[in-house]
Amino acid sequence: MSSQLTTIPARHGIAVPLHAGQTIKVINTHGTQVVDTWAFTLSSFPPSPSSTIVTQMSMQHTRASLCRVIPKVGNGLYDNERRKMLTIVEDTTGGVHDTLMAACDKERYLELGGGEGHRHCAGNLVEGLGALGIKAPQFTPSPLNLFMNIPVHDDYTTLSFEAPTSKEGQYISLKAEMDLVIAFSACPQDILKINCGKPVDAHFQIL
Repeated sequence: MSSQLTTIPARHGIAVPLHAGQTIKVINTHGTQVVDTWAFTLSSFPPSPSSTIVTQMSMQHTRASLCRVIPKVGNGLYDNERRKMLTIVEDTTGGVHDTLMAACDKERYLELGGGEGHRHCAGNLVEGLGALGIKAPQFTPSPLNLFMNIPVHDDYTTLSFEAPTSKEGQYISLKAEMDLVIAFSACPQDILKINCGKPVDAHFQIL
């Protein structure tokens, strides 16, 4: 596949197949954008309208396998059958990402006062997979929130939503350990400061 840049449009979702051995570089183009990330194995590959999801990348299984809240270079990302789906092979961001927070959804924006029609990452997952003809899971999996800054505070119990620490053009690269589909959402959050209040495009490149 070409190594050209592909846009993850601000507030929208996109998904792409990855063959085992391929690496995808996810770029925080402006340095301020969180990218919710999911991965799935399918009943048939390459994806087709008859493909169904078999397993999904699981943050709870990944944390248990790594004994880490945030994975680092060399670590795997695991599915709900505890198989390594992806490996982090490079990270120029300083390693601040999140595995704890659920994807935003309609209910979250109603809770925050964002209104009924606010775009959200759960819907963006449906959008991205749907473009490949794949039906999204009934329940939105907890994503790997790339570039998201959710510090665990000194009391070991409280969290907060903070602006990304990544800089313009920094990136993380993930190597596929099996054939899979990876999905991204350029998070539409504009109420909290996790996207510095202004969602923007991000990009990826398949190597």
